[in-house]
Amino acid sequence: MQRISSTLAPDLSLSRIAFGLWRLTDWGYSPAERVSLFEQMLDLGVTTFDLADIYGEYRCERFFGEALKLQPQLRARMEIVSKCSIRLAGEASGARINHYDTSAAHVRSAVETSLRDMGVEQMDLLLLHRPDPLMDAEALAAVLESLVQEGKVKHLGVSNFLPHQFDLLQSRLSLPLVANQIEVSLLHSLPMFDGQLDHCQQHEVIPMAWSPFAGGRLFAGDDADATRIQQELARLSKSLGLDAENGPIQLALAWLLKHPSQMVPVLGSGNPKRLVAALAALEMELDREGWFELLRAGRGRDVD
Repeated sequence: MQRISSTLAPDLSLSRIAFGLWRLTDWGYSPAERVSLFEQMLDLGVTTFDLADIYGEYRCERFFGEALKLQPQLRARMEIVSKCSIRLAGEASGARINHYDTSAAHVRSAVETSLRDMGVEQMDLLLLHRPDPLMDAEALAAVLESLVQEGKVKHLGVSNFLPHQFDLLQSRLSLPLVANQIEVSLLHSLPMFDGQLDHCQQHEVIPMAWSPFAGGRLFAGDDADATRIQQELARLSKSLGLDAENGPIQLALAWLLKHPSQMVPVLGSGNPKRLVAALAALEMELDREGWFELLRAGRGRDVD
């Protein structure tokens, strides 16, 4: 399995494709079955596990921790990525409204709760889940650096931050922000044109791509944009001699992987066979014209 790293953090290396666990509580796996799934992913070279405190209504990290407790030696083989800064209304959070919270008190509490739920002493990468319009960059930077100094967090990053939001927080930190997890797919190619991926390349930040299949809409959507992409993926799969079922999945990933920013797609399927099929994209070489054919299908127009 290929790996991605940045000169900003030589001791952090992510697998070329990450395993997203936002639906872990929906898959119905017992703790032992979760262990088996994690072992399969690790054996395939997928070592980066992506979580967040709010996933599964604040239960995914606990489900993850239950599996690790059965096989604690797996921890040494993986990179754990988690996120905080969103608070969902309800009993679990004590919030009366969905909102963002990058206050020092909340970030510290969220990280310590995540570590306790996962049963680990340190997460490899902490991402701030969403930019907060009330963010006090000075206070936030101070608590983030404290969490690193205390050994609770190894590296820092953000998620869904635009370049100017990234730069504001980075200006208050002495440690580098090493990743930005953003939405990118054939149905959402805007980050390739609005400066987000350019910013990642400029600053050697690792881009992680969430929802690389547009939440399944890429293959199952019945709207005009999704249908147009499905037709192009089917046509290109056939012309390349790819399997009709898995070819479109592989091409959609190969399209992301070809981008020079070296983004890390986050795949969230609990079906090992589907994940194995998707990993074949790592061996594909999509030519430039094929890449632009898919871009045209995604945008609904040719380049100018």
